[in-house]
Amino acid sequence: MHPEALRGWVRQADADAGDRDDRLTTAERDELKQLRKENAELKRANEILKAASVFFAQEIDRPRTRPSK
Repeated sequence: MHPEALRGWVRQADADAGDRDDRLTTAERDELKQLRKENAELKRANEILKAASVFFAQEIDRPRTRPSK
């Protein structure tokens, strides 16, 4: 085992136990990961909605023609 790996695990265990304030706890890291994922999904949904609103706005602005008889 590499000493740096062990040192990282000890630091993370200390953060999880509340003994360190300079690192995120495992729960905080998991929450941050989830929030970033949710944020990315919301941004994608926003882009889709923007594109759809542009499309429908163009449809509304387009003059309608009557079918010829």
